This record gives sequence, structure tokens and C-alpha cells, in this order.
Amino acid sequence: MSDVVRTGGCQCGAIRFRLSGDAPDASICHCRMCQKAFGAYYAPLVAAGEAELTWTRGQLKYFHSSNHVRRGFCENCGTPMTYEAADGIAISAGSFDEPGQLPPVVQFGVEGKIGFVDRLHELPERDTMDDIASAPFLDDIVSYQHPDHDTDTWPNSPKEDKQ
Repeated sequence: MSDVVRTGGCQCGAIRFRLSGDAPDASICHCRMCQKAFGAYYAPLVAAGEAELTWTRGQLKYFHSSNHVRRGFCENCGTPMTYEAADGIAISAGSFDEPGQLPPVVQFGVEGKIGFVDRLHELPERDTMDDIASAPFLDDIVSYQHPDHDTDTWPNSPKEDKQ
């Protein structure tokens, strides 16, 4: 097993995990169940494969989306966390602390693929602060999202909030 260790968690920090070893592949699933589960046009997932998955904080809640699949999520913030079936467990790619290290290598469920997904890269791009005139609240927004690293406590202590 590789000495690669990746960590991640939900948006609020109630759920944290560690994946030790090589994750065999990241994928995108376009099936309608994954669209609904992620509230998105597709679901980015990372198969755990033979890597060791350890839940280091909290416990998932589950929804059985079919007779063969259950999906784990954070009951506090709603972050989709897992897709679990007889062939293994996959973790939502966006819940990793460094999701850019896990580019997708395959697309599944393409029968459900929404046509414009292949053209998303053609859309105009804007930075968040480009909207400051029409959304002035952005100027002093304070994120309550858990940071992209493990913390000793949750919710954060005042000392950790300053990091």
C-alpha cells in the first residue's frame, strides 16, 4: 500500500475522514440518482478501492437510494459524502481537502448526461468579487465552513477560528 494519505470532511466539520493508500480512480457519474443526491448536474466521486478509509470525526447518516446503494451524508450540513454498494465505497470528490489532486478519469451513467455539461467550459467566467456591486454583502462575508485541514476540536475553538 502506498504511503499517500488524503484527508477531508463535510462543509461544517462534523464529519472528517482519512484515506490512506492509493485511490484507484476518480469519476463523474451522470445518472439521475447521482444528480439528485448531489443536487448537481453530475456527481464527482473517488473510489476508495484498496485504500484504508477511516472516519476520524462524526458518523454519517444514510439514505438508501436503491435496493443496492446507500449514500452517506452529514446530518448537520447536508454534505453528500459517500456512495456505497457491493462493489465498494466512493467518497465525494469535493469533500477532500485537496480535490484538485484527484482528477476524474472516467464518466459513468452517461445515459443521464445533460447535454450542456460538455459546454460548461465555454461559459463566461467571473471571480466571486466581480459581483460586489450587485451583492455588497460579499465585502464582509465570514465563512463558517470548516477549513481544509484537520482540527483538534469541532466546532473550532476561538484559537482555531483565527487560523
